[in-house]
Amino acid sequence: MTEKIIIVDFGSQYTQLIARRVREARVYSEILAWNDPKLTEPEVGTRGYILSGGPMSAYAQGAPGITGALLKSQLPILGICYGMQALAQALEGEVSRAGEHEYGLAEITVIKENPLLPQGNLTVWMSHGDRITRPPKGWEVLASSANCPIAAVGDLTKKRFGLQFHPEVRHTPLGTEILRRFVLEICGCAPDWTPESIIQQSVARIRQQAAGKRVLSAVSGGVDSSVATALAREALGANVSSVFVDTGLLRLGEREQVVRAFENLPGEPLRVVDASERFLTKLKGVTDPEEKRKIIGEAFIREFEAFAREVGNPGFLVQGTIYPDVVESQGFGAQQAQRIKSHHNVGALPAEMKFELIEPLRLLFKDEVRAVGEALGLPRALVWRQPFPGPGLAVRCLGEITRERLDTLRQADAIFTSELEKEGLLQLVETAGGLAEGSSQAFAVLLPVRSVGVMGDQRSYQEVVALRAVTTTDFMTADWARLPHELLARTASRIVNEVPRVNRVVYDITSKPPATIEWE
Repeated sequence: MTEKIIIVDFGSQYTQLIARRVREARVYSEILAWNDPKLTEPEVGTRGYILSGGPMSAYAQGAPGITGALLKSQLPILGICYGMQALAQALEGEVSRAGEHEYGLAEITVIKENPLLPQGNLTVWMSHGDRITRPPKGWEVLASSANCPIAAVGDLTKKRFGLQFHPEVRHTPLGTEILRRFVLEICGCAPDWTPESIIQQSVARIRQQAAGKRVLSAVSGGVDSSVATALAREALGANVSSVFVDTGLLRLGEREQVVRAFENLPGEPLRVVDASERFLTKLKGVTDPEEKRKIIGEAFIREFEAFAREVGNPGFLVQGTIYPDVVESQGFGAQQAQRIKSHHNVGALPAEMKFELIEPLRLLFKDEVRAVGEALGLPRALVWRQPFPGPGLAVRCLGEITRERLDTLRQADAIFTSELEKEGLLQLVETAGGLAEGSSQAFAVLLPVRSVGVMGDQRSYQEVVALRAVTTTDFMTADWARLPHELLARTASRIVNEVPRVNRVVYDITSKPPATIEWE
């Protein structure tokens, strides 16, 4: 039985970060909407609840509230920001509009010894316009700040706590330690959410779902689909047929790299289908990114259906869908976070298809997927490959997609990644000072604009390439990589001189949020 912490989602954009931080403590976390029927009574294995923040005021009409069943539970509860206020109001405390809103870094002072907060002054991240003005009966003030007299409260007897600040964000330096204390010490969870346990549970679920039947596994060449395929092979052995579809939207040399990576893996040989002509024909003249994704999503399924007829029509399709894909495609929880974009294997799937999906990684973050891949014994070069979107270069070639523009983009991208690789910056590395350098993901984008330039003393009017490199651990948030200026200058010079039809190179210095990692 897996122990878990239930995160009750009130619509915060940070909810997924709470889940991530709990898993960093090696405890499984599951997100449920505040009104999910599963909250009627604790599920087997539940050891505690964390209530997320949210965009509303707890006292507003129609605001999400705490279920009676949760209040009757004897399990520990931690409320964060809105979750704290909703919990206090449900227990007949008082919540009201703050005289001063508080957004950003603040310093709180712990005024009562307790099992949740370290003693002393703590730097935290505040983001609130409301606050508790009177705690519920039996609750004590644990910490305060200059602008927030009740920055943390708790009922130490019932193990219920509330934090006005956000421990899940990196701006709260000891936030991870605070969540670790709640999960491991207050809730008493065992830290057994490990790659090995994830593999065991995933294999068991795949076997139960497929029940010995034949399945088809879609390999894109990225780490997600490769790990999903390896899990399926671990669970079902020879009952897995793996296929790699060459869409014509791949990076330079990608098809050959994928085939080599799968040569020595157990199971049936990887089958390659060259569907490049069919994909490019369907995409001709299409410029809208959502339409591109939906066309590609349907085209993938049709290719898999055609291949399935050749191998006995398996009724299951294994996909490498991961948690950030799900969140960006359809949202999660109380307020259903606004859809950012339809991922080709989530929100862009056709309504009718002849497969039941098997998605063993659907609730995992990217770093968890990589840890599972290493535990499965996959080649390190495959596990740590640069992430690549399912729709491929279609969402990096902005505007109309043609073979000529794709070739331009491929060459520019190969130059950028090769220069990063020469400097050892294609992946994040730790410096002597403990700081991370390099990139978690890096690529080139071909823009649908032309600019005036001078080449060989003549006027040029050609396309623009944007370079993008970010640092991240979970791909839910990301910061732009501070690459050396010399590297960027060398890369730009090579692209302009070696790639036809390009006369300008720019570097993207936007973080996620407000941008996404990919441009489309």
